[in-house]
Amino acid sequence: MNKLELQKTANEIRKSIITSVHSAKAGHPGGSLSATEVFTYLYFEEMNIDPKDPKKADRDRFVLSKGHTAPGLYATLAERGFFPKEDLPTLRHIGSHLQGHPCMQHTPGLDMSSGSLGQGISAAVGMALAGKIDHADYRVYTLLGDGEIQEGQVWEASMFAGHKNLDNLVVIVDNNGLQIDGNIADVCSPYPIDKKFEAFNFHVINVDDAHDFDKLKAAFDEAREIKGMPTAIIVKSVKGKGVSFMENNAGWHGKAPNDEEYAIAMAELEKAGEALCQM
Repeated sequence: MNKLELQKTANEIRKSIITSVHSAKAGHPGGSLSATEVFTYLYFEEMNIDPKDPKKADRDRFVLSKGHTAPGLYATLAERGFFPKEDLPTLRHIGSHLQGHPCMQHTPGLDMSSGSLGQGISAAVGMALAGKIDHADYRVYTLLGDGEIQEGQVWEASMFAGHKNLDNLVVIVDNNGLQIDGNIADVCSPYPIDKKFEAFNFHVINVDDAHDFDKLKAAFDEAREIKGMPTAIIVKSVKGKGVSFMENNAGWHGKAPNDEEYAIAMAELEKAGEALCQM
């Protein structure tokens, strides 16, 4: 895909996020929207995956460590063809395979169930170690929230990954600056994030705009060249990106739009999509 196609895809994924969370009357739109370009780049450019064979042995693995942003991952999987987009409005409904947090037993394309913050990266580190032991060439990616990295388990896993020189592991931190209780710096500051990962023997890449596909490409390309150590990509993002009234608003961490808000959000995204089509 070229940059414009990726931008169009990301906009479609944003519409699906808003639609599914509105339908569920619950969910986490803010962090799903901040990570939309990361999801899009991983699933449409970076990772070796096949929607027709979601369990193929040599596939790259992805673990959504910040599992509450499942609406973003589900929207991406559906857009990529792992299951019908028509399933998305069933988010969190009884009998749906789209639970509030990812469940690998039910949803095609999921490599790990997640949601208990701090634990996803540990699973990803285990997958990366298994790949080394098996002499497999797959890569493992995991997406963490910047509030999530206040969890001690994150740093235990990071210490182990650095110690084992897991250069097939890429940890992505979605640094949107906000968590459920407000500004991460006020709640329990994790800064400086880059220096912490460096101390655990990670190669660190800072991306100052998580919504710029050129910058994401440069970061992931650089990560592929690193040997002998894991990589941490810290992306500076905007919580609620793409929906004006959700942007940089911690109140939209875990709240669904009502009918009026849904209409406004979808109109904004439709307008953004039309602008992309004219480019």
